[in-house]
Amino acid sequence: MNYSTLEITRSGQVATVWMNRPELHNAMNEHLIADLTAAFRELNRDDAVRVIVLAGHGKSFSAGADLDWMRRAAGYTEAQNLEDANKLAAMLKGIYRSKKPVIARIHGAALAGGTGLTAVCDIAVATDAARFALTEVRLGLIPATIGPYVADAIGWRQARRYFLSAERIDAATALRIGLVHEVVAEDALDSRIAEIAAELGKGAPHALAAAKDLLGCLHDSSPLDDELLSDTAHRIAAIRITDEAREGLAAFFEKRPPSWI
Repeated sequence: MNYSTLEITRSGQVATVWMNRPELHNAMNEHLIADLTAAFRELNRDDAVRVIVLAGHGKSFSAGADLDWMRRAAGYTEAQNLEDANKLAAMLKGIYRSKKPVIARIHGAALAGGTGLTAVCDIAVATDAARFALTEVRLGLIPATIGPYVADAIGWRQARRYFLSAERIDAATALRIGLVHEVVAEDALDSRIAEIAAELGKGAPHALAAAKDLLGCLHDSSPLDDELLSDTAHRIAAIRITDEAREGLAAFFEKRPPSWI
């Protein structure tokens, strides 16, 4: 597919989705939202793709919402705004629930919706100059559709601070509160992401998807929940008899790479 706001590049089993509105710091509007939704749907159907990287061309990862889009939305009816918001929510959900691992490649500004895009990715790697913020309340808004993902990433206590204060979060703070997993020098960003992608590529495709589904089941759960423990036993029993698991175990004992590598 051709996308007006994205560029998709491939290197082996890794597809990089580049937000391509550099002159606007990859600010989100209805077109970028639609393109991201479609691109992640397409890449999840492509068996040749094992890992997806979300990145931004230009000086920023994403500076949040496009000002022109916000200006137009201010004149919408509540029903029109709900339709817009549902499309944004669907895009975020599509990235978060991607069956394939998603790495955020963050540099420059990752503000408001850009912070949300950081949080929906499985792994986030940022440069030491990256900066984040949840600036919505300063515009009379709230970080609503991104809220569940950001609060999950940084924890409720930190969310109470940053949802309300809208203060800037530097890369070191983002690392400390759990918004990103690693902070690297700018010239090391791509090599580090390539290393992580290579590690992800060693995992079996269906097992990676099943592990992501398991994480969803474990969220807010307790080892005191007997139904949960029974469910995990059923999950491992079911996956052990798959062709993928049999190949993985055979490769291990035969000291050879499995077929998916």
